[in-house]
Amino acid sequence: MISLHRSCFLNNTGISGSSSPFSYKLKKLPPASVKVTALGPNRDRNSSVLIENHNNPLKEIKEDDTSSVADVDPNPTVTGEDRDLYYDAAATDDQLVTPWSLSVASGYSLLRDPHHNKGLAFNEKERDSYYLRGLLPPTVISQELQVKKMMYSIRQYQVPLQKYMAMMDLQELNERLFYKLLIDNVEELLPVVYTPTVGEACQKYGSIFRRPQGLFISLKEKGKIHEVLRNWPQRDIQVIVVTDGERILGLGDLGCQGMGIPIGKLSLYTALGGVRPSACLPVTIDVGTNNEQLLNDEFYIGLRRRRATGQEYAELMHEFMSAVKQNYGEKVLIQFEDFANHNAFDLLAKYGTTHLVFNDDIQGTASVVLAGLVAALKVVGGTLADHRFLFLGAGEAGTGIAELIALEISKQTNMPLEEARKKISLVDSKGLIVKSRIDSLQHFKKPWAHDHEPIKKLVDAVNGIKPTVLIGTSGVGRTFTKEVVEAMAALNEKPIIFSLSNPTSQSECTAEEAYTWSEGRAIFASGSPFDPVEYKGRVFVPGQANNAYIFPGLGLGLIMSGAIRVHDDMLLAASEALAAQVTQENFDKGLIYPPFRNIRKISAHIAASVAAKAYELGLATRQPQPKDLVKYAEHCMYNPAYQSYR
Repeated sequence: MISLHRSCFLNNTGISGSSSPFSYKLKKLPPASVKVTALGPNRDRNSSVLIENHNNPLKEIKEDDTSSVADVDPNPTVTGEDRDLYYDAAATDDQLVTPWSLSVASGYSLLRDPHHNKGLAFNEKERDSYYLRGLLPPTVISQELQVKKMMYSIRQYQVPLQKYMAMMDLQELNERLFYKLLIDNVEELLPVVYTPTVGEACQKYGSIFRRPQGLFISLKEKGKIHEVLRNWPQRDIQVIVVTDGERILGLGDLGCQGMGIPIGKLSLYTALGGVRPSACLPVTIDVGTNNEQLLNDEFYIGLRRRRATGQEYAELMHEFMSAVKQNYGEKVLIQFEDFANHNAFDLLAKYGTTHLVFNDDIQGTASVVLAGLVAALKVVGGTLADHRFLFLGAGEAGTGIAELIALEISKQTNMPLEEARKKISLVDSKGLIVKSRIDSLQHFKKPWAHDHEPIKKLVDAVNGIKPTVLIGTSGVGRTFTKEVVEAMAALNEKPIIFSLSNPTSQSECTAEEAYTWSEGRAIFASGSPFDPVEYKGRVFVPGQANNAYIFPGLGLGLIMSGAIRVHDDMLLAASEALAAQVTQENFDKGLIYPPFRNIRKISAHIAASVAAKAYELGLATRQPQPKDLVKYAEHCMYNPAYQSYR
């Protein structure tokens, strides 16, 4: 076995391991053979390898030496003998690559390597060169036929969790086929690999767990997190999605089993945003769980203790954040996912000025909802400032959306932010948030405490506030009752109703309920998908305010600009870019979001808008700015098509 760590970049041999999604100058391999010699059977991380071929003197490369990594070419070309390649995504039949893994993969090990396995798509020459004869049936098929076969197989399952497990098995067997399948069938498979199915997968994660797909960092690793991060085989990490599992979707504390969320999110970063898989790292911070059912479950895979809080929790998170920056640098994007309210806001405030951080529950949800509202205005008329907003739910999502709406109103009208906030009211579990409750409110709710008499029931708040827009982020199903929806319809010719809680069982109302109770007049969107609804001979297609519209493109824009911080203006830019992708044809069908089948094009436009804002704000480090940011974003995207091997 020839040992070669994936983070080792080998100059002048044409061999590269893990790399960035941006362009590297790859020289042709000399025709001579290459000899790789490991210096000792148990080399440490700082040891070296020797590379030798007939045209190149013996060269020693330190494994931690990344000096051979080239900076991105802001105006890439794809012509000429020495081509600019974006990692391996642009390789064609005449641009051959070597399938480097932890070793030079061949034979049985190549078929077990998800990064390079092609299954029956290995051609005759590759089967000879890589000792695959006899290990595969004799037929050779295309990747397209493999996709067709896999979709046929997945459609045979009736239970969504079975489809999820089949997709995860494919990801562990053949990475490129997994992403090709997901990209080509995104509207059908998105609910399988992410919400709502991922919620059930997290609930049963201990039972279905087979092999690790991310890093589990627990209190046992306190004081050693820097070393734990180095156990991950990839070095060039650009996006980390991290959760502590305390508030998974609307399902509550799932502890260590929340790992399904980072894995699912990062699959979408690649499929929808084009961030290459090897640059993505899912992480679960295990500080225990307060879920008694899990603590008593013999299949639970996490720490069997109550959740750490206070200083113990803060110290572990600070060590993690410091270790990430030390290992991967300042430009690695850290996405906080499904943290409980009290930690989510504190972490975002604490690290927002020192790290490139983003909370999808607060900021991503806000951005996608704002995009839907901007698009809906083209149907109902007026500006954001002309409307009144009422929220059911005042947690991360509710207050995050409310704040971004207020920021956009302030930006459009030059109205002070405090005045813009007065157009937005929130209802929590205790009723309408008002000034008389200010002393008992959590800090993130206080900006929304207005002068108004206390109101307990949602329907009374609707009749009292008279909103034009009703948004649900409560995590409690069926709270938009018939009485509430009928009150909205009585007040508005076209009531805007967003039922955003996930999964489907926690949605404040269904699409059918919204359209039926509003007599077909509601402009409706939900967090989880609903089927089209027929009402009095007309078919309504409900929109899905899915964060997957925003975070993949946002992440790509941050990466390709080399941004060092996330700014609110970037979120506004992402919202405006998404709203601009909604066509008149979409509006005619009742849609306020574009169809997901165009998601890569949408993500490229969002990435371009985010990158442009990063350059405008002086937060971009990758210079000079590319002339055409949309084309540049498309050029940076990972391509799951198979490569031809030498």
